Amino acid sequence: MNFIIRLLVTALAAMVTAYILPGVNIEDFTSALILALVLAILNLLVKPILVLLTLPATILTLGLFLLVINAVIILLAAKLVNGFSVDGFFWALIFSVVLTVVSGIMHSIAGGDKRQ
Repeated sequence: MNFIIRLLVTALAAMVTAYILPGVNIEDFTSALILALVLAILNLLVKPILVLLTLPATILTLGLFLLVINAVIILLAAKLVNGFSVDGFFWALIFSVVLTVVSGIMHSIAGGDKRQ
């Protein structure tokens, strides 16, 4: 149940983020839900591999290279999801940062983190 709530909140956060950024377009909420699911799968399967392969660059940049990895994940999701488009690497980078912030705010409002 918690996973479904997280997907819904992430989809809503993606819609809000796409509304804010002119270089990102999401057609409808269904596309946003599919995007949230694809991002969850990519973050589960592809991101650890990319982090491991780029570990020297990540250490050298003190972790800032993880932003590049997030942008690559967003661009890959744009290729996989119909109804979601990003105008380039810069917009993917900005989208990943803003999505993280908006999603974090929405999760805290929704009470998603009730650990004590």
